[in-house]
Amino acid sequence: MMNAAIRDNYCTPDMLRIVRVSLPWPGDDEILVKVKATTVNRTDCGVLTGKPWAIRLFIGLFKPMRPVTGTDFSGIVVAKGKHVTQFEICDHVYGFFDEGLSSHAEYVAVSTKKAVLKKPENVTFEQAAASLEGGHYAFYFLKNLKLNAGDRVLVNGGTGAIGNAALQFLKHLNVRVTVTCETAFVELLKSQGAERVIDYQKEDFTTIKEEFDYVFDAVGKSSFKACKPLLKSKGIYLSSELGKNWQNPFLALLSPFMGDKKVKFPLPYSAKHSMKHINELLLYGEFIPLIDRKYRLEDIEKAYYYVLSGQKKGNVVITVN
Repeated sequence: MMNAAIRDNYCTPDMLRIVRVSLPWPGDDEILVKVKATTVNRTDCGVLTGKPWAIRLFIGLFKPMRPVTGTDFSGIVVAKGKHVTQFEICDHVYGFFDEGLSSHAEYVAVSTKKAVLKKPENVTFEQAAASLEGGHYAFYFLKNLKLNAGDRVLVNGGTGAIGNAALQFLKHLNVRVTVTCETAFVELLKSQGAERVIDYQKEDFTTIKEEFDYVFDAVGKSSFKACKPLLKSKGIYLSSELGKNWQNPFLALLSPFMGDKKVKFPLPYSAKHSMKHINELLLYGEFIPLIDRKYRLEDIEKAYYYVLSGQKKGNVVITVN
């Protein structure tokens, strides 16, 4: 038996409960992992609440297909199926699947066909788990941009999980990055390679007299209209959110008819591709995920409420004994 965070229907965090359930057992192509760390992230909040409604097309229309929450993990392989050759017992591994992995538990059975890799030795279990969700979305939002060394990119939300990963990924490409954040994190983002940091508590970034090749709203709190004056000719605006009126996907479709400043709204797909990129940067010390708070599995309700408050910085980690 093991402890796991369970809900039977889409709900608020106070209806999530920690209960004893049967230990999963790995199928022929699966590994059983003793979970050491996982996170509560924006994707998890969508999986818990079923909002926005579009997420239900992937996780269950009327009720969740997986009662146990959780989309990422890091931990230790304790058993494996008979067809598994790439992992051995006691391997340290980590993985991510944004439609749900049931990883808010003491153990998780994971198909080796999903995005799961051996954890780099130079990062902790907490750092490995924290690298995945934000890194996954940052990778896909930046992947199809024609980025060149010296390009200028503004990232709104440099302390979010996606925005902070984007900052570090862009610096890996020798791109000149301007980011926004609150006063307390200005020096941290400078140390991570930001060329300029705009303190949004003192200055509205949309009023600065500079132009950028790309503006990436990594927290979805601005708009193409507000950011358009910041774009160079042929500049591109991206947002991690649909927009207040779900306008961003539609603006992306209309971009060919919008003049010389465009909107892109890339859709993430296989986490295998993003995780390969994340893994390489972790190995070479070029990506260190920002961790805000840590909670025990028993306190996961508090973690969800904190993430839903919109106040988190980087990642919220759940440690599992």
